[in-house]
Amino acid sequence: MAKNVVIVESPAKARTIGRFLGRDYTVEASLGHIRDLPNGKLGVSEDGAFVPEYVIPKEKRKVIKALNDALKGASNVYLATDPDREGEAIAWHLMQAMKLGGMAVSRVVFHEITETAIKDAFANPRKIDEGLVNAQQTRRILDRLVGYKLSPLLWKKIRGGLSAGRVQSPALRMLVDREREIDAFQAKEYWRILAELSKRSGNGAKQRAAFTARLIAEKGVKGTLEVGDEAQAQAITGDLERASFTVAAVRQRENQRKPAAPFTTSTLQQEAFRKLRFAARRTMAVAQQLYEGLSIGAEGSVGLITYMRTDSVTVSQGAVQETRAFVKERFGAGSLPSSPRQYKTKAKNAQEAHEAVRPTSVWRDPEAIKQHLNRDQLRLYELIWKRMVASQMANAVFDSTTVDIDGSGPASGKTYVFQVKGQVQKFAGFLVLYSEGKDTDDEEETEALPQLVKGEGLDLVKPLHKEQKFTQPPPRYTEASLVKALEENGIGRPSTYAPIITTIQERGYVKKESNALKPQPLGMIVNDLLRDSFADIIDLQFTARMEEGLDEIARGEKEWTPFLKEFNDPFEAALEKANASLAKVDEPTDETCDVCSKPMVVKKGRFGLFLACSGYPECKNTKPIVVKTGVPCPECGGDLLQRKSRKGKTFYGCGNYPKCTFATNLRPIPEPCPECKGLLTAFPRGGVRCARCDYKGRRPRPRDSEAQTEESRETEAVAAGE
Repeated sequence: MAKNVVIVESPAKARTIGRFLGRDYTVEASLGHIRDLPNGKLGVSEDGAFVPEYVIPKEKRKVIKALNDALKGASNVYLATDPDREGEAIAWHLMQAMKLGGMAVSRVVFHEITETAIKDAFANPRKIDEGLVNAQQTRRILDRLVGYKLSPLLWKKIRGGLSAGRVQSPALRMLVDREREIDAFQAKEYWRILAELSKRSGNGAKQRAAFTARLIAEKGVKGTLEVGDEAQAQAITGDLERASFTVAAVRQRENQRKPAAPFTTSTLQQEAFRKLRFAARRTMAVAQQLYEGLSIGAEGSVGLITYMRTDSVTVSQGAVQETRAFVKERFGAGSLPSSPRQYKTKAKNAQEAHEAVRPTSVWRDPEAIKQHLNRDQLRLYELIWKRMVASQMANAVFDSTTVDIDGSGPASGKTYVFQVKGQVQKFAGFLVLYSEGKDTDDEEETEALPQLVKGEGLDLVKPLHKEQKFTQPPPRYTEASLVKALEENGIGRPSTYAPIITTIQERGYVKKESNALKPQPLGMIVNDLLRDSFADIIDLQFTARMEEGLDEIARGEKEWTPFLKEFNDPFEAALEKANASLAKVDEPTDETCDVCSKPMVVKKGRFGLFLACSGYPECKNTKPIVVKTGVPCPECGGDLLQRKSRKGKTFYGCGNYPKCTFATNLRPIPEPCPECKGLLTAFPRGGVRCARCDYKGRRPRPRDSEAQTEESRETEAVAAGE
């Protein structure tokens, strides 16, 4: 029996750590949280003390028994859960549930799963940080109070199965506010006038090389010239039909572009969406695999990246020096800046408890290890690797030229100013490896320009071109831009972004259209109800201040019980008022009645939800709600739809019925069968079963603290407790 027992969260992490520690250590996995607040009831005392009632879920009892068996005869216990508040809380719950107080228990923390980091952590153990535990516990109770008290209000006033959350609801508000801004936007017409010009050759003939300049101003008139309609555009182009064009000014300067900082959780999710089209949830699932460790040939199992939940851009001195050595060897000394680069976090309320997300060793070139990774793992690792290497490379250098050109109209005597910009790359620097993606195409237009000097004349190659344009509304949020906005406003933490985006889609509040997040009628009405009665809950600044308070608790600067009371007292008053004053609201939809063309609304009957005409009782038209599963029919490829039988039982049938009669009582899931590629269906207790072959197994699922925040677990528990 080993003298030392180490407890981590996942089996993959246990395997990797066990390889580094050797035979004197037994490494066991808790499979995430082993203790939590109960489902079906509040589980927090309402006497102002906010004492939580923790329970051990039934499925975790076997885990605890296995852990206790492993502890028999052990002299030392090491709790090596993740290096964040959630991990600290898991370690604390392990101590409490397993009654480890009488044993030699140590907390070890590491931000990368490499041999050096693991051995250093075990050489420097510490006690559990009560401040971090209290902060996590406070967040958990806050989310329980909101979830278990606010969500039932939505069931009562709208319909069952809905949820509200402390971070989820402000995120929904941002989406709804943007949608209403788009709806209220009034496009304004404007015109662009373009001149295609060229240098004059010595004999007066036009050169082939041409460039396009844009009208920006009228000389002597302050400000930009706004051309508002076709008549004005026609008058200007008519005035310039026989105009002479002369170079009025040439401004040249050298521009340098710096590389982006190494990834934080937020920027990783943003860039993975932009470049790989990974949803935030997918990004975090793959990053978890890279962090916990993968088998890399003869090297064995090793963590390929540092901890992927972080708001810090700082990097250890050793990693910086290693990266600079790699850059010098691979790209030459000229690709290195004179001194190591240091980055500062710009995010509001950043904790900066960890390093940035980076490779554990930049010498593990993606090309060298690609045969050991699947496609998703390789693409995400390559993104992280390139970002880190580029962050310590030299600036890219450009020669930029801006040319102002006067066009004199002989008829009016007016002189119009045209402008063209050119840019030439002198030195690629970090751009030989990596360039950061953008959310919008807002790059300035640049041209390849000939050598131009002030005072020289230019020829108009073809008649002036005028084009009609309209101002555009602000774009809808994508997952990337929403994550960026949440971080900028100090809403949530690195661990919250992915599950919150998933939750608001699963609840039907938001739908993804062309990679943009579009609020649905249900999301609009939920947001409005919360805004009218619980303004603080969805106020962005209020939510950010709550995060600041949790940080103060983590640092031991604030007591958690008064903090909860300060929130709960006005919340209870608003809840009581809302329950008494609000009327039940029909849930709107985008569908119209087939009979009278009025909007359809959601109603609840004996057999569940259905659509009914809002013109009732004049129009009594109804129809069933079609719920798509997103999974194709295994027989004809049509959409599998969630349906209700006449007895009110849920089943899943092909949307091409009656041509295709495929149906199953088990919920289909998107992943194909690993053996026959057939349809997998959900089975009780996390299992899956193939509809074609005899395959049975478990659907892969990260530990709770990796897949969900306290709040997202809360919304699931609330819905289950309805």
